[in-house]
Parts: sequence; C-alpha cells; structure tokens
Amino acid sequence: MSMYLEMIRVRFLMMLAYRTNYYSGILIYSINIGAYYFLWSAIYGGKEEIQGLSVAQMTTYVAVAWMARAFYYNNIDREIAAEIKDGKVAIEMIRPYNYLGMKTMQALGEGVFRLLFFSVPGMIIVALIFPVTFNASLNTWLFFFVSLVFSFIVNTYINLLTGMMTFFLFNNTGLIRAKRVVIDLFSGLLLPISFYPGWAQEVMSYLPFQAISYIPSMIFTEGLVGQEMYNALLSQVFWVVILLIPIRLLWSLAKKHLIVQGG
Repeated sequence: MSMYLEMIRVRFLMMLAYRTNYYSGILIYSINIGAYYFLWSAIYGGKEEIQGLSVAQMTTYVAVAWMARAFYYNNIDREIAAEIKDGKVAIEMIRPYNYLGMKTMQALGEGVFRLLFFSVPGMIIVALIFPVTFNASLNTWLFFFVSLVFSFIVNTYINLLTGMMTFFLFNNTGLIRAKRVVIDLFSGLLLPISFYPGWAQEVMSYLPFQAISYIPSMIFTEGLVGQEMYNALLSQVFWVVILLIPIRLLWSLAKKHLIVQGG
C-alpha cells in the first residue's frame, strides 16, 4: 500500500510543478461555464423551469459538472497507449506492483490535486461572477462527494479499458478521441440526461456514462432527492463492480498479446 500512496504523492507533486497548466485550466473552465450560462439563459428566456430545473439550478448544474470534471478527468488512457508504443510497459509489468493499480493511483493523485487547487478556487471565482447557489444541505454535500468518488472510479475504469485496447489495435488515438466525445455527450456534461428524448434516456440508462457527471451534478443541485438519489448511487456502485469484469478479462488477454513496438 505504501508504494501506491507514494505514487499518489509523486503525481500530486508533478501536477504542482506545472503551475501554468493549473492557472490556464481555471481560466478555460470559467470561460466554458460562462458560455453555457449565457446559452442556457437565452434558452430559458422567461420560463421558470425546464424539465424540473430552474435557471439557478441549471447554472449550478453546469458549474458543478465542469468543476467535477476537473477531479474525475485524467489522461491515463493516453499514458498507457504511449507506454505500450515505446515499450516501457514491458518494464512496468515486471515491477513489484500491479500496473493497472499504479495507473489508477497516479490518476487519483492528479484528481486530488485538481480538486484542491483547481475545483475549489475555480468554484469560488465562478460563484463571484455567475449566480451559482451553494445552499445545499450538509447531507447533500456528503452524498455529492460520495457520488464524485464513484464517478472518478467509473471514468478511470473506462480509461483503463480504452488504454488497454492499444495492446490489440497498436494505435488507438482515434478510439481515445471518440471515447472523450462520447463521455462528454452521454455523461450529462454538455446536456443533462433529462433533456434528451425518452428513447435516448432509456438507451443511456443501460450505459455507464451518466454515472460520471450527471448523477453527482444532479445530487448537488437536488435534482435527485430521496429514493431517486439512493437509486442513482446504487447504479454507480453497479457500474464500478461491472466494469471490473472486462478490465480483468482484457488485462489477462493483453499480457498474452504484448508486442513491444519500441524501446
């Protein structure tokens, strides 16, 4: 366990070293939130609410969704692909730790840094500029953070699966790009799931993507309360467990299919 904790610490310090990316990231996310705020204000017009969400709730939803993304977002799929291409993965696989576990801990170190030094100050800045409300109860905050942890795990598992596909495809750059578009679209980051047509909501209920952004954001804005919130959390737990199955199967096949392309 000490090795994995050290990986978290090292990745945290690496993120701290690149302060330019940190400052520019806050700026970019603030611009994105601002653009969506003006867009949704125009869409709402004089309406008090759409699909059960008021203008204030929608503004908070957008801000929380983008700042939550700073925590669960990581590039371990690209890192795995690069290490497979240059042959570094062969060395990593004989070291005294689990390769996928090591990548997960590195992603966690990056996520913790972004949460403390990106999401928190970013939300403060956004709250000063836009009408974002933080009147959620302590109970809501608690369930939001629990949901946020599950969203990180689900997103990381999908990234692990995407990265491991490089063992078989040799170059999966297109797959990685497509995966990011699909997650942003189907996770509820760009548009709340409740705004999609009924048939689309039905299809997405069978996919893991809404467990990444939609559920924690809706919990925070109290769009999901009571039994609906508990059911949403259980669906996140379900996907955390289910995604472990293809990860283990694909990793077992990948180790037998390893072809070093470089190094």
